[in-house]
Amino acid sequence: MKKNDTSVDFKSGFVAIVGAPNAGKSTFLNRLLGQKISITSGKPQTTRNRILGVVHRTCSQLVLIDTPGVHRAKGELNIRIVDAALSAMSDVDIILILIDAANDDTDSENYMVKKLKKQKKPVILALNKTDLVKKPVLLEIIDKWSKKYAFEAIVPISAKYGDQVDKLLGAMDALLPKGPPFFPEETLTDLSERFIVSEMIREKVFRLTGQEIPYSTAVTVDSFSEKKGGGLVKINATIIIEKDSQKGIIIGKKGSKLKKIGEDSRKDIQRLLGTKVFLKLFVRVQKNWRKDTKAIRRFGY
Repeated sequence: MKKNDTSVDFKSGFVAIVGAPNAGKSTFLNRLLGQKISITSGKPQTTRNRILGVVHRTCSQLVLIDTPGVHRAKGELNIRIVDAALSAMSDVDIILILIDAANDDTDSENYMVKKLKKQKKPVILALNKTDLVKKPVLLEIIDKWSKKYAFEAIVPISAKYGDQVDKLLGAMDALLPKGPPFFPEETLTDLSERFIVSEMIREKVFRLTGQEIPYSTAVTVDSFSEKKGGGLVKINATIIIEKDSQKGIIIGKKGSKLKKIGEDSRKDIQRLLGTKVFLKLFVRVQKNWRKDTKAIRRFGY
C-alpha cells in the first residue's frame, strides 16, 4: 500500500501534544518530523503558539499539534498561551500527554489531570527523558500514573534519542479514526516560512540571554525577499523587548550578543530554506507589550 492511500483501511486524525513546560514536547515533534519546526530551549514556556506538524505513515497520517506548556498562568500573555494549549484538547481525536519522567512537577501534573477529566477523548501518556531515569524509578512512575487516570497506553520514551518513539506512534495509530489524509504527502506543517524564521530567532534569544529577557521578547519578520534567480534570501527582522535597559543586553558589548543571535539564527534558517540567507536584525523597545492586548495579538499570540 502506498503512503496516503485513500482506501477504507487508511486512518487519519489530529493529536494534541500536551504537557507541563519543558517536558520535551517540541523536541518530540521535531523528532517525528525529522526537521526543526518547533523551537526548543532549556527554559520553560519557550513555545507560545500551537505548532502543527504532519507525520506521514504507510497506512495513516497523524496531524500533531505541539502546544505551549500547561501551568497555572498569571499575566495576560501567559493566560493566552495556556488557553491555546487547553483549547487544542477539544479539537482533536487523541490527546498525548508528555511528562518529564526526570522531573516530578506534581502541581502541573495534577492540574493537567484535572483538565483531562473534563475531556471525552482517548488519552495516551508518554513518559519522556527516560535516558535520565533508572528502570526501578521508571516503574514506580508508571505505577503512579496508572492510578491517576485511565490512559489508553503508557509509553516510556526518549524524544532526544528516539527510544520507543515507534512504539508510541503505533499506540496513536491504533486509536486513529478511519479516513483519508488531511494534507498532501510533502506537507510537514501549515506554518509559513516567515513564522518559523521569527521563532528561530526568538529561540536564539532564549538560548543566549538570561533572566527575564527571553520572556520579554517578541520577534517580527519585517521583510522576506528572494533574489531573482534564487540563491539568496534577504530577511529583515526586529527583536522587540519591554524595557530600555534590556536593549543593551540584547545588543551586547560592541554588538557582540546581537551578532551571535544573528549568526546562530542564520544557520538554522539556511537549513530550513535550503539556500543562503542574509539576515539583518534590529532591536526595538515597546514598553510592557505583554500587558497590552493589542500588541499581544499583533505579535501573533
